[in-house]
Amino acid sequence: MKIAVTSKGLNLDSEMDPRFGRAPYILIVDTETLEFEVVDNSINVNAFKGAGIQAATMVSDKGASVLMTGYCGPKAFMTLEAAGIKVVSDTSGTVREAVQAFKDGQVTFATAANKEAHW
Repeated sequence: MKIAVTSKGLNLDSEMDPRFGRAPYILIVDTETLEFEVVDNSINVNAFKGAGIQAATMVSDKGASVLMTGYCGPKAFMTLEAAGIKVVSDTSGTVREAVQAFKDGQVTFATAANKEAHW
């Protein structure tokens, strides 16, 4: 299964970035092999608006089934939900630790956004 994890760096031992739409990188990780693809999200880091929606579209295009992040706003959450992608929010630590928590079944899927919208 492919999961997306927001990251401050380029590898599995990087710290997670708590922001979804404005995280510098999103790692798409295969939970079975730990092979991963780095998605450069720099185009959205300084976006005036729509960063979460654009990042959600990228995650969907990469075939991820789950997003793990710290905070996810309402527009991004709705976009992910519409694409059938489950969200695990309030996550921290390294990307590797997040993936392991997912594999161990120690995550709770969000039922709503946990961050206010940016207007």
